[in-house]
Amino acid sequence: MLSMAILTIVTLALASHYYYKGFYIPKHRRVTAPASSTVAEAERERIDTKAATIKTWLQQHHFNNELCFLVDMQVPSGKNRFFVYSLRRDSIIRAGLVAHGCGNTNFSYTPSFSNVDGSNCSSLGKYRIGYPYEGQFGRSYKLYGLDTTNDQAFNRNVVLHSYSAVPAGETYPLPICNSRGCAMVAPAFLQELQPVIDGSRKPILLYIFN
Repeated sequence: MLSMAILTIVTLALASHYYYKGFYIPKHRRVTAPASSTVAEAERERIDTKAATIKTWLQQHHFNNELCFLVDMQVPSGKNRFFVYSLRRDSIIRAGLVAHGCGNTNFSYTPSFSNVDGSNCSSLGKYRIGYPYEGQFGRSYKLYGLDTTNDQAFNRNVVLHSYSAVPAGETYPLPICNSRGCAMVAPAFLQELQPVIDGSRKPILLYIFN
């Protein structure tokens, strides 16, 4: 009985180390790949099209109109799908991995979308990146949903933050871990985003689309 109790305790301790709010990808399935990647032509066209549609909106709403953050949820989670986009050059200048919400399952390979509190889903739409704070996962940024599809983001505590289980490089065809709806990136990638966000005199747009 004692040995069984010890084994149970050790197992729970190891599981909790890799646990993230009820769901995780086991460590042996986390693959580190080179940070650089080639964006497929179809993906690049989608990004360019989305960027073109919001240029006027950014100017009208007094956002940073030189760059924005675009997240294409049609791209698998193991591929870079969080793009820092230069609106001046009409080009991607940085790219990284970003997790999607698990929804009502322990783990979801593909994202489902909801604006409902407690859904654990990602929400589509435009976000204003708000003030930084030090939270459970270190440096994080509040997000304000600007559309009817994501206007509960602030109340749901959906934020931009990093997490150590998100790899620095692509893992495709393997997926990465899920979040509970947050835009969750690798620590190294958030370090690249920080000076961009903190140095902007106007708010930066995060646009999550599918």
